[in-house]
Amino acid sequence: MSGDTAWMLVSAALVMFMVPGLALFYGGMVGTRNVLNMLNMNLYCLGVIPLLWAVCGFGFASGDWNFPLFGDFDAAFLNGVEGVVGGREFVFGMTFAVITPALISGAVAGRMKFTAWAIFVPVWSFLVYSPVVYWIYGGEGWIANLPAHDFAGGTAIHINAGAAALALVMVLGPRQGWPKKIDFPHSLPLVLLGAGILWFGWFGFNAGSALAADSVAVHAFLTTFLAAAAGLCFWILAEVVKGGKPTSLGMASGVVAGLVAITPAAGFVGPIPAILIGAVAGVVCFLAIGLKVRYNYDDSLDVVGIHMFGGIVGGVLIGFFAEAAAVEGADFIDGIFYGGGELLLNQVVSIVAVMAYSFVLTLIIAKILNAAMGLRATDDEETLGLDQALHAETAYNS
Repeated sequence: MSGDTAWMLVSAALVMFMVPGLALFYGGMVGTRNVLNMLNMNLYCLGVIPLLWAVCGFGFASGDWNFPLFGDFDAAFLNGVEGVVGGREFVFGMTFAVITPALISGAVAGRMKFTAWAIFVPVWSFLVYSPVVYWIYGGEGWIANLPAHDFAGGTAIHINAGAAALALVMVLGPRQGWPKKIDFPHSLPLVLLGAGILWFGWFGFNAGSALAADSVAVHAFLTTFLAAAAGLCFWILAEVVKGGKPTSLGMASGVVAGLVAITPAAGFVGPIPAILIGAVAGVVCFLAIGLKVRYNYDDSLDVVGIHMFGGIVGGVLIGFFAEAAAVEGADFIDGIFYGGGELLLNQVVSIVAVMAYSFVLTLIIAKILNAAMGLRATDDEETLGLDQALHAETAYNS
């Protein structure tokens, strides 16, 4: 018990550390005029979401009242959250709740008002994130009872955030001058530093989701490492094959793509399938980021291309590669390659349902906020840069 508690607390700290890592990853990819705004959008999630989680989010995501769509308010204001087990589950879940809306921030970089973001984050977390978590992990959640597999949040977090990002950018519209005149990444060293922190923290994200310091955690740690490595290698291979050169931004993006894809599968597939999942994600996500120009949606930092498509890759491939015999002490449905027949359909149903729910609800939230207060900064604010216009600060003295 004490060892499990220690591991879960360490894992929660690792996931929390991913938020400033994500901020650096995104912050390096924007221009110098919008660095602090991007950092602030991420760090704000560390402030508001823990409060929301304590007041009502945790219960709404985990309540147990024999209902398939959302939890209850029995745990509101931490009512009944007692003892070591209850406390560690609350804290671990809270860190996941924090990073999920932070992922969306990359899609809207350079043009969303911070005041609108400040309202959007808690509203979206309560109305979209918490119910989806309940569907997948709640005792009576309908996806949990299909059953469909999502080990650490590929569907609940990455597909959910990616679909929401797509809806939000459709309401916001593209940046000024996009796609021909945009700010390029101002600091690739910051991007690589952020990617390294994300990779490090992801071991808590995935291995911690075993909820114990046991063989499943070890297995998830291994598959996470291998998938990220494969994502890096196959992303830069795709860059070269397409006629370009291997880039540091490509390496960082490939790592994240592999990590996203293995997240739903980390405790369900063997090491070699994990490599295959990371490799497929590296190529698919590389190709997916080009869709935004073709279909005219300005996803500034490729949240849709990496998180939504990476999550889909991992979630679908579970239906082929899930193997209970590969994980010591595991008890779950095998995929097609190991004799299971129903899992693939369940995976697809769960993915489509989460995408549709997240996209539609986010679209409604965004349109209401846009009508009530406006989502987008003014043209002059965008030209000046959101750091100065919205925060009265600059990241660098020129």
